[in-house]
Amino acid sequence: MRKIITILLLLTIGYGFAQTNDLDSLSIKLAYQDQDSLKVNTSLKVIKLLYGQNDFDKALQHIILSEKLSTQIDYHIGIAETSYYKALIYAERGDYINAVSGYQKSKALYSKLNNVVGIAKVNNSIGLLEIKRGNYAKGLRYALSAIEVLEKHNLITELKLAYSHLAKAYYNINATDQAITYYLKALEIQEQLNDTNGASESYSYLAELFSDRKEHRKAIEYYQKLINTSNGEDRDSILRRVYPKLGGEYLKFNDYKTATKYLVRGYNLNIRRKDKSDLLITLNHLGELNIAQKRLVLAEKQLLEAGTIAKKTDNKKQLLRHYKLMKALDSTKNRFDRAFAWQREYYKLKNEQDKNLVKANLKIPEPEELDTNLEKTVPTLKTQTKPVPEKTNALPQNNDKPNRFKLIFYALLAALMVVSTFLILIYLKRNNTIKYTQELEEKNLKIQLQNQAYQEQTEHLKNANNVKDKLFSIVSHDLKDSLSSINGFIDLLRDGSLSREEFDNLIPELSENANSASLLLFNLLNWSKSQMQSLEPKPTLFDIQEVLEDKVKLIEQRTENKGITLINRSKRDFAYADKSMFEIIIQNLLANALKFSRAGDTITISNRISNGNCIVSVADTGIGISKENTKKLFKNNTFTTLGTLNEKGTGLGLSICKELIELNNGKIWVDSTLGAGSTFYVQLPKSKPVPTT
Repeated sequence: MRKIITILLLLTIGYGFAQTNDLDSLSIKLAYQDQDSLKVNTSLKVIKLLYGQNDFDKALQHIILSEKLSTQIDYHIGIAETSYYKALIYAERGDYINAVSGYQKSKALYSKLNNVVGIAKVNNSIGLLEIKRGNYAKGLRYALSAIEVLEKHNLITELKLAYSHLAKAYYNINATDQAITYYLKALEIQEQLNDTNGASESYSYLAELFSDRKEHRKAIEYYQKLINTSNGEDRDSILRRVYPKLGGEYLKFNDYKTATKYLVRGYNLNIRRKDKSDLLITLNHLGELNIAQKRLVLAEKQLLEAGTIAKKTDNKKQLLRHYKLMKALDSTKNRFDRAFAWQREYYKLKNEQDKNLVKANLKIPEPEELDTNLEKTVPTLKTQTKPVPEKTNALPQNNDKPNRFKLIFYALLAALMVVSTFLILIYLKRNNTIKYTQELEEKNLKIQLQNQAYQEQTEHLKNANNVKDKLFSIVSHDLKDSLSSINGFIDLLRDGSLSREEFDNLIPELSENANSASLLLFNLLNWSKSQMQSLEPKPTLFDIQEVLEDKVKLIEQRTENKGITLINRSKRDFAYADKSMFEIIIQNLLANALKFSRAGDTITISNRISNGNCIVSVADTGIGISKENTKKLFKNNTFTTLGTLNEKGTGLGLSICKELIELNNGKIWVDSTLGAGSTFYVQLPKSKPVPTT
């Protein structure tokens, strides 16, 4: 790395010496040339070098002399070029009026000479000047009109600036696609010219733009490029800015581990800085991460801090994000009144921003709408081939002229006042119309949001009611069958109608009916609890093997009656979860395996350790599940099919299993092949999870 930096320094020094030698050579050449167009051309080369070195004072001295000589010998191109460079220097120094005046003068001369390249350079410079001043629509019109000519003549230096400023203008008016297009073009030239600073800026903007367009893989790619190319003193400031955003991109893929890594690094780099803009982004992303991982107390603390910073720094974009996350947090915690308040604040601020954007830029110009010479947009000055002598203070010979001029002046002033009054009245009327229209739009938006909320609530209640009707229809039928069988058995016992042998034979059937009724009641109870959101796990450390052995004993008789082999390969191991919930999960999975297995099939239970977690599997060689039906599992839509002996179910078992597993910081998934069997996996932590910040 040290060698590379040394080589770059040597190349820079060498380039500087080369430029100095060129300047000295041209200065000597200039001193011995005659007062003609050749001398002007040589002087223009000197001006270009001095401008490139930001030595504006010396460049202006040569411009004044060259302009004077060009005027004396009537050398139009010389006058145009010197006017152009003078305008460039005025623009660099922030003198907008003189810069625009110089550009107009040089453009008029280029137009007279039919110099297309000169006109394009001027239009490009005016465009860049307007974009820097925040006049994006006007700047875009000028810059876009010059692009085609600059590209045709491969003017790389002008193109690099044009592409960068066009991209920035489109970025500021939220034209994402156009901004990406021009940043990519700018980046190609920046990499070609080894412009590290320019390339870093392009990487940063491209990453942000791809993120806005939800192309998060590309956003990550450009953020990584920005990190890889950063070095020296700027590296820390780049990392402070990039790490929080990179963590946010990984959040979009639910890659919580990688997101946590980058967000923690970003937090540590930004926590002690006075500039809180990057810390604000970090806190919002951490809040989102902790909401996703159900660490709601920590999420609320981080988001409240983020909101305070956003308001102090007047960061509208992050304040919008803060409102949205607070709405999600309070919705998760069932604080719906507060969630609605956050939503109201979100739409209020968003509407304000949308209005400001519309006011600033009513229309994004398209290339085909542009006039290349822009004669309609910029009035050209009448070209003067000879210098205009300055007016003297001598008195005019005709004494009536001043009076006539005064009359004309007062008439013009009166006309201007009338026109101004008329324009002000039009402006006020237009503002009132816009304000009235905006108020109507706000009311319509509020009504739409309320209607949408009512529709969603109605649909939710309708679905819940359908599920309830279907559930109780199934449960009442199955419970009725099971309980009728049990009651009949009890009546026979009470009447003494059963012999000992008949009693022993009926016990397995009675046990199966009781187990079936018990499982139905378990599922019904837990479904109702989940609907009321009152399921609270009470995790403890317990032996997995004990639970598996107990549940195996409950279904041994049923597997024998159905002709199914049951293999228990469980090992002694411990998990940290709610034991009763785990028992319900295993009981449901074993019941499903038995339900969808045929005579001669096998059910195998086993457990193992993987990455500090305990994984339990219930595998069967039964009828399996199609890919289409696999997607419907674990969803709260009471999906169910008949078993191999036409056994019925509620369709709630697996959705309840998923909810119970997630409450215990675990996972459940299935691997199934139609006709070959299914394996259900349950993953649980072996110890109490440590919250990450």
